Amino acid sequence: MNQLKAGAALNYVVIILNMLVGLLYTPYMLRMMGQSEYGLYSLVASVISYLTVLDLGLGNAIVRYTAKFRAEGKTAEQYEMFGMFLVLYIIIGVIAFAAGLGLYFNVDTLFGATMTVEELDKARVMMLFLIFNLAVTFPMSIFGSIITAYERFVFPKVVNIIRVILNTVIMICLLEMGYKAVAMVVLQTVFNLLTLVINFFYCKYKLQIKIFFRNFQWGFLKEVAVYSFWIFLNVIMDRIYWSTGQFVLGAFVGTAAVAVFAVAIQLEHIYMQFSTSISSVFLPKVTGMVARNDNRKEISDLFIRTGRIQYIVIALILAGFIIFGRDFINLWAGTDYDSAYAITLLFFISLAIPLIQNLGITILQARNQMKFRSLLYIVIALISLALQIALAKPYGGLGCAIAIAGALLLGQGLIMNIYYQKKQDLDILAFWREILKMSIVPIILCLGALYLLRNTTLDSWLSLGAAITLFLVVYIPLFFMFSMNQSERDLFIIPIKKIMRR
Repeated sequence: MNQLKAGAALNYVVIILNMLVGLLYTPYMLRMMGQSEYGLYSLVASVISYLTVLDLGLGNAIVRYTAKFRAEGKTAEQYEMFGMFLVLYIIIGVIAFAAGLGLYFNVDTLFGATMTVEELDKARVMMLFLIFNLAVTFPMSIFGSIITAYERFVFPKVVNIIRVILNTVIMICLLEMGYKAVAMVVLQTVFNLLTLVINFFYCKYKLQIKIFFRNFQWGFLKEVAVYSFWIFLNVIMDRIYWSTGQFVLGAFVGTAAVAVFAVAIQLEHIYMQFSTSISSVFLPKVTGMVARNDNRKEISDLFIRTGRIQYIVIALILAGFIIFGRDFINLWAGTDYDSAYAITLLFFISLAIPLIQNLGITILQARNQMKFRSLLYIVIALISLALQIALAKPYGGLGCAIAIAGALLLGQGLIMNIYYQKKQDLDILAFWREILKMSIVPIILCLGALYLLRNTTLDSWLSLGAAITLFLVVYIPLFFMFSMNQSERDLFIIPIKKIMRR
């Protein structure tokens, strides 16, 4: 229990730390590296990230079956399973290395039309480091999964925190010395290898883990493959959604467009973390409830209540970004990244629906009905990819963003809502009635603020901070009084009252 509590607390520390690094370090890095160099780095990293799908969902399977064997007291079977997974991961690592070399030898073919000779040379060097990094990571990643399965949450979180801090500090020093994208890739490779080695020694000497290369169970492997398959499909969908844009832009437009798109992707990741951090508080309780009692009406009501709570945060961030997002990006990243505003806004709007409905994923998992969602997302992701290729050349990053946002709205917005209503008995009509009622205040304040600021440019952090503060002073009380119900108000009032009594 102490590991769970401490691990949960450290998880929030990691989220906050990553946000701070993203918001404070990124603008410095962008200015030191330059748009072209940053775009080159983002492009190469996104290309290699496609190879991570070769994990095939096995990392999740290691955690699940290790926990199962530990609960059943099957120590020997557990160690034999580790041997089986290690062999599988070594094979996957070799395949990833070979596929990476294929990409390496075709850099000119892929990007020769949009890159200079110097950029192509740098791309090859970075690709070699990242290919090596990935090939080693696959077999060594088993030890990180074992640590998680043994519920040792504190150790990996502490290692991650130290890694983020050291990586940022050392990279700042290297940027000051004149090093750029290649140095960033080398540093990431070094820290990743160190983390993998630390995890190995922790498993060997602290957890006393053994690995047996015997009794390779083909029947068990088939069971694992079935379990991992749907996870694998979702991983592919995520990669196609969030990595193909940079690849397509690199092939058809150039590194500057990749850099702008990468800034939007980074803001999108921060946006998603706000919802994920909220849902992680509710999901364990919800999972147990769904598994124990499949009362359709009760689960539907819980889906609506949780969605409302998530919307409290999402609505504030979305409204704030609509009003102040352009000025923030120009101050944070620079005026060269002004077009990232429209791209990011498309991401934020289209993601709002799945972010306030991510409890639906837990319901599907508890009912073991993930097949439809996984297959749908693969189809929608492929449609998105085709549209990105078609729209990238005439419209650049904005075209890619339109394709991604359109696919999200179609798949996670329209089709999944119909599925939730018809097949899962969730009252989606009631859900959206509640959300629309909550949206009245944000919509009115957004329109009012945009009208008042129509001819105003917030060109300093002081003026932007003052404007945001004034907006919050008006927004929060009005939303609190007119958009939230009493139970939602109590979520904020009761903890404050407890603190004041102390």
